[in-house]
Amino acid sequence: MSPVLDVIIASTRPGRVGEPVGRWFAQAARDHAGFDVRLVDLAEVGLPIYDEPNHPRLKQYVHEHTKRWSAIVEAADAFVFVTPEYNFGPTPALVNALNYVYQEWAYKPAAFVSYGGISGGLRGVQMAKQIITTLRIAPIGEAVTIPMVAKQVENGVFTPNDMQKTSATAVLDELLRWAEAMRPLRG
Repeated sequence: MSPVLDVIIASTRPGRVGEPVGRWFAQAARDHAGFDVRLVDLAEVGLPIYDEPNHPRLKQYVHEHTKRWSAIVEAADAFVFVTPEYNFGPTPALVNALNYVYQEWAYKPAAFVSYGGISGGLRGVQMAKQIITTLRIAPIGEAVTIPMVAKQVENGVFTPNDMQKTSATAVLDELLRWAEAMRPLRG
């Protein structure tokens, strides 16, 4: 059975380019054929600002939106966060989604597909890595970085360049190695 990869679109704002970038990467992952790929859009997940009365490590969720999110994260073996940066940090939606559950993230690898202006979202990725390691998610070194992303999106479609295609393959190859190696840790 192939490991489950969640490609998570981390921007929820209207007019975002994360959706076409996420669709491209999810298709690249399907073409790679190493994973069972699910595209998860935080805009569709629709988590409110954290509203559970109990600490997430207890897994005593009272809200249906949390139970649904817990099931999504629990079922995944690896993650790719498709994300811009907001004020040199991760998107508020991503931080909120990460904070909603705890045990469900543990001992799974993650990679980033980041986009934006000249920095390509890298500063936000660096800040996000501090959060995900606290959740025992293992960030891999390989990444896809897309500077000046608006130049590559036309009519709602992202067109990658050769370097981004090569980077996507490297991300998926390495993520697959880590997902398989970390499976025993999840028992």
